[in-house]
Amino acid sequence: MPDLAKVDYVDRINRAIDHVMRNLAEPLQLEDVAHVAAFSPFHFHRIFRALVGETLHAFVKRVRLESALHMMAHHQGASLTDVALACGFSSSSDFSRSFRAHFGVPPSAFDLTTHRDANRERFHLARLPAGENPDGFAVALRDLPPQRVAYMRVAKAYGGGVVETVDKMVAWATARGLAGGQWLGYQWEDPEVVARENCRYDIGLEITDDVAISPGEINVQRFPAMRVAELDLAGPIQLEMRAIDYIYQTWLPASGYVPDHQPGFEAWNGMPFAHGHEHFSLRLRIAVTR
Repeated sequence: MPDLAKVDYVDRINRAIDHVMRNLAEPLQLEDVAHVAAFSPFHFHRIFRALVGETLHAFVKRVRLESALHMMAHHQGASLTDVALACGFSSSSDFSRSFRAHFGVPPSAFDLTTHRDANRERFHLARLPAGENPDGFAVALRDLPPQRVAYMRVAKAYGGGVVETVDKMVAWATARGLAGGQWLGYQWEDPEVVARENCRYDIGLEITDDVAISPGEINVQRFPAMRVAELDLAGPIQLEMRAIDYIYQTWLPASGYVPDHQPGFEAWNGMPFAHGHEHFSLRLRIAVTR
């Protein structure tokens, strides 16, 4: 049997993390985030650090900087002021000071390509050159309605635990007659920008508003209506990484769209890993905006 008290604490901290990730551009006060997690600020500070491994202040600063790196990589033409304000910094100078303190150089001198390639090399995956499409990828735009998603989160996902969490999530859904719904996999962090040990992965399942969720049972969050660039694929992880490269490096720059502040989704065709752990059948979805 799981330690229900610990499960409840993890669920509450996940709600706090979701709140932070959705509101990076806004002031994030300890008292407000603690309220989302239903903890007193005094205790929340200690619980967050114990479970996440860093203080709320350090966590917020890190994910803001990582979000800024992602924006610098994928929003061509965005000024440092645009990046700073979109990621919650008070000004471009505030952003530059924080960036230099964290990375050792100002953002204007940061070699983003080298940084991304170094992280990519850890996965031993070759990058698809911009402009190339040997797989014949075809991207379609699709408008999605608001979604209510039940999910379980895997901390440090690249260290393992995804398969076990999928099994738990499937068992939860099967017991409630929900396993035939739309399964999702998503993460807020870009592993080419964020250290692998800081990447989290959510196993999600779309659920309707009439599905009752007991407190502490599972995490639930809502995604707004969004337009997505969607790409169907069936194959190994190498194919999925080439598809991601194609969307970001070739399709997006010519599309007139930029990535929206939503995670990149894997919308599974059927159950997660229905075709094994080496072959994926899914639709990649990248939220986009003008």
